[in-house]
Amino acid sequence: MPEPAANEAVKNYITPSGLKRLRDELRFLLTRERPAVKDVVAWAAGNGDRSENADYQYGKRRLRQIDGRIRFLTKRIDAARVVDPEAPRAGRAATQAFFGATVRYVNAAGTERVVSIVGADEVDLDRHHISWLSPLARALMKSGPGDRVVLRAPGGTEDLQILEVRYERIPVKPFSEPPGAEAAPKAPPRTAG
Repeated sequence: MPEPAANEAVKNYITPSGLKRLRDELRFLLTRERPAVKDVVAWAAGNGDRSENADYQYGKRRLRQIDGRIRFLTKRIDAARVVDPEAPRAGRAATQAFFGATVRYVNAAGTERVVSIVGADEVDLDRHHISWLSPLARALMKSGPGDRVVLRAPGGTEDLQILEVRYERIPVKPFSEPPGAEAAPKAPPRTAG
């Protein structure tokens, strides 16, 4: 199999709501967070000696972090291949596990689990959303109800039986401003009373 060209982006399979979350974060960084940090840096730069100015040093470091995250998000969005789990499917694609599937399976000990196969940027273990690149997702791929698969993971192997494969909306946690963000609204100062 030939190697992808250096300028060819690696495919980033993602659900529509996962792509929306990436775009929302990018928009927040570009329109709110970066301008707010830039204002702090400009203010700190006007306070004199930059080599000993903690606000200036921290602000410059934070700008580099934001710019790095902007570059990362831009690449991930540009490489995005949106797959809608709710889109109608026919044939094998309707009954076997592929990207966007929600799979119910049981292990040899009799423990039943349900996972949804999502993009690398959408992993949320609390919601049982696993990356399509994970060992579990790779074991489940192309399997259908009644199939037995072997999970090969760093901790060993495990036999799994597929009980159900369905395609439905996979709720992705929306982007929310991180606490302590420079652009976040500040609490009004408390007054002694």
